[in-house]
Amino acid sequence: MPGMNASNGRALDELEHLQQSVSDILTTPIGSRVMRREYGSLLPELIDQPLHGATALRAYSATVVALMKWEPRLRVQQITRLAPANRPGTLILEMTARRTDTGETVGLTVPLGTATGATA
Repeated sequence: MPGMNASNGRALDELEHLQQSVSDILTTPIGSRVMRREYGSLLPELIDQPLHGATALRAYSATVVALMKWEPRLRVQQITRLAPANRPGTLILEMTARRTDTGETVGLTVPLGTATGATA
């Protein structure tokens, strides 16, 4: 299903629309939408936490739970975290997911942190 770019109103192809949807879900704090208080993920709460194994596990869990609830077109298969040395305060989640509508495997990237504008 093609969609619309949230920032400029232009048309998006299916994969771009899926990427936009995933980014919106994961960077929206739960409770911040007035008419949809449950929408979003717990990832914004983890932004200022230390980048160690326990935080990574919480981030993976928050990602999968939010996407299972709010993005029925995807089933997450793998998540990898990247912490670029040249961009302190930034975490990038790279994920591989299977589309439920086509069965196709897709790769998605979601930047998180203060350097990208996604803050808690």
